[in-house]
Amino acid sequence: MIPAAFDYERVDTVDAAIAALRADEGAKLLAGGHSLLPQMKLRFVMPTKLIDIGRLHDLSYVHEDGGGVAIGALTRYHDLEASETLRQLAPIVASVAGQVGDPQVRHMGTIGGSVAHADPAGDMPSVLLALGATFVATGPGGMREIAAADMFPGLFQSALAGDEVLTEIRVPKTPGGWSYQKFTRRAQDWAVVGVAAVRMNGSANVSLTNMGLTPMRAAGVEEALAGGADPATAAERADEGTAPPSDSFGSDEYRRALAKVLVRRALEEALA
Repeated sequence: MIPAAFDYERVDTVDAAIAALRADEGAKLLAGGHSLLPQMKLRFVMPTKLIDIGRLHDLSYVHEDGGGVAIGALTRYHDLEASETLRQLAPIVASVAGQVGDPQVRHMGTIGGSVAHADPAGDMPSVLLALGATFVATGPGGMREIAAADMFPGLFQSALAGDEVLTEIRVPKTPGGWSYQKFTRRAQDWAVVGVAAVRMNGSANVSLTNMGLTPMRAAGVEEALAGGADPATAAERADEGTAPPSDSFGSDEYRRALAKVLVRRALEEALA
């Protein structure tokens, strides 16, 4: 389909982007466009203006920052995959970036765009949730930090205000065990179900992709692990509190069963 009519403005600074958002309540930011444009073509969203921030090159970086790694929101998946800093200090981020879409998507799509889009079937939001990432938003009042647990309040909703720009993502150093398991019908499809597991504090953080309206932590699995359960036993609680969709890719029941299998595999790999 053809998108509804919209205006276009390219900005050169974050402040200019914020000003443009404040001037038009129907405006949306455009980074790589691989999340937003397909929805516009289907007219699921119809912004009055696209504010192009894709050339804000100072928001594309990866560097060590104290006890973690700082990632600019406009860093593209290809650059995340190739980052030696991420491969050493937070390897799950580099690995999963290399599994997103196809080469064209990875050379254009940005990590910040994926987070702001908040698709529950997206790979990176679940990974960042498992890591306990911190998101830095910049708005008229300056910068504020948003915890990963608070970042995804609803379907295709982020905690960003209408006049804020996501500028940075901070992840802890996690060179220990980790795993990302996902099942797709074809290599480039969205995950039918995905599981991120990261060994932290003697146990593991586990999050789920496409098992509800938002990326979510597998609270039952984490509780079982904290109580001393082995991966297979803990994985039996993978679908607690979830609300997986039923569609042409799989039923609710199928996704619940699949989640238990993938959680067990992820835990066995992360905790090995």
